[in-house]
Amino acid sequence: MGIKTTPVDKWIINPVNAFISKSSTGGVVLIISAVVAIFMANSPWAHRYHQLWEYRISFGLNDHFHLSKSLHHWINDGLMAVFFFVIGLELKREIVAGELSNPKNAILPIVAGIGGMIFPALIYTFFNGGLPTISGWGIPMATDLAFALGILYLLGDKVPGPLKIFLTAFAIIDDLGSVLVIALFYTAEISLVNLGIGVAFLAVLFISNFLGVRNTFYYGLIGIGGVWLFFLLSGVHATIAAILAAFTIPATVKINETSFISKMKAYIEKFKAADPDHSVPTLTSEQLHILDDMETLTKKAMTPLQKLEHDMHPIVAFVVMPVFALANAGVSFSGNFVEQATSAVATGVALGLLIGKMIGIFGLSSLLIKLKWVPSPEGVTYKHLLGMGFIAAIGFTMSLFINELAFSPLGEVGSLYIAQAKIGIIIASVIGGFTGFFIIKGIKKPVKEQHF
Repeated sequence: MGIKTTPVDKWIINPVNAFISKSSTGGVVLIISAVVAIFMANSPWAHRYHQLWEYRISFGLNDHFHLSKSLHHWINDGLMAVFFFVIGLELKREIVAGELSNPKNAILPIVAGIGGMIFPALIYTFFNGGLPTISGWGIPMATDLAFALGILYLLGDKVPGPLKIFLTAFAIIDDLGSVLVIALFYTAEISLVNLGIGVAFLAVLFISNFLGVRNTFYYGLIGIGGVWLFFLLSGVHATIAAILAAFTIPATVKINETSFISKMKAYIEKFKAADPDHSVPTLTSEQLHILDDMETLTKKAMTPLQKLEHDMHPIVAFVVMPVFALANAGVSFSGNFVEQATSAVATGVALGLLIGKMIGIFGLSSLLIKLKWVPSPEGVTYKHLLGMGFIAAIGFTMSLFINELAFSPLGEVGSLYIAQAKIGIIIASVIGGFTGFFIIKGIKKPVKEQHF
């Protein structure tokens, strides 16, 4: 007898699962959230929209412990920590067993990632050097992986597999660089006592990993209640704690693939023998125990790191990032839009993303391949890299995040700079996304005829 499909499965669960499983879906939801935020910021309800994010939420235990922040800050400091935690899991997986585990394969995305951060920052500095807005140099450094992967998905077979791998590896390096920039240059005054406590909790997690603790709830409890909380209180941005906590999650299995297959086959045979005639639709007591043993065996065959990454990806894609976009993408296109769009901040951000990413990714990658210092990704052409250079100019999520860190401390004038930077981010993201899409879409010759 096959798997029974109920009406709920057919009309609700299966379509929702199919929607969520597509790599482009997260980017689509993110775009919708950004459009809604921009619409609300320019609608008759703009005041209520902005007022919502200033609503204060407080936690406290008598006079010794008290946290009071706006909803906007809780989203950026708390909810986005989940986003950074998943980035940390992805980064560790890539280093342990992914593209970054092989130094030969890692050179090209590492160089592209570094170049894709340095040149945008230099271009921004060119337009804002000596101005109070110089603190925004980190804004154009980041690429939004969700948006970029969404565009590549829409291109279908125009995109060779190695190009998607290159983008993912490059984006991981890009994200790591952005995290380091936040830690080193966008951190407030530091409380060494709280930082020390946070580091102590972090050490507990690393020791637990070494001792073989694999319970993800345990890591979550100490990671949030210890590492994240005390990093937040220390003044070091809490997202750094999320990245570090992710690196403590075990990336090993308790049973190898061969043993798993052998034992699972034995359990299946025992399961069949426990009810040989299958006359009763319910399971026997023995079968239930066998299923429990199979579930335990399956858990031993999975790494906690990959299970967490798999389980948390939908939360990040469909909750964390859309909420972040709703809270941060709202920019008012007032009567002085042209003045804002041509300001030093907007110009530096837009050109930093568009030209800086192009030089850093397309320019450096092409140079390394031409000089034969690194092998060319199979099936990837210069036009693919050119299109990727433009697509990488989509700096939405991380750029908006650094934007808040860079200019919020400047007070009222900082709000103006934040709005100008948002305009620059949106301009670069739209131009870069569409340009990159049509460049890759226009590649007509078979990939095998266009190798480097």
